Amino acid sequence: MKKTRILVVDDEPGFTRLLKLVMRQYDIREENDPHRAIETALSFRPDLILMDVIMPGIDGGNLAAQCRADTLLQRVPIVFLTAVVSPSEAGATSKEIGGFPFLAKPVSPEALERCIEEHLSAA
Repeated sequence: MKKTRILVVDDEPGFTRLLKLVMRQYDIREENDPHRAIETALSFRPDLILMDVIMPGIDGGNLAAQCRADTLLQRVPIVFLTAVVSPSEAGATSKEIGGFPFLAKPVSPEALERCIEEHLSAA
């Protein structure tokens, strides 16, 4: 059975490595250079993209807009992972940033798993 492909775009290599170790049931590709994220996504063809919001040179919002503008990536679900909003602040608020769902860092493996499954089934 083919594993679900997830692209993780985050400028912190330690975070992407940890995600890859914790979420072994998925085929995870790490991209720590946000400027290469579109190129990586086009070659990897992910089923879902997890993306940081604040990264050097290009933010997640602009990167997500570039994905939506590309015919091969426009239907790939994108979920932001961000430390800009804490888990307690995210509690009762709308769970979207710029029209995209988000999870607040630090995120538990269980919450991440639920989010991934929810967005894959909706796609």
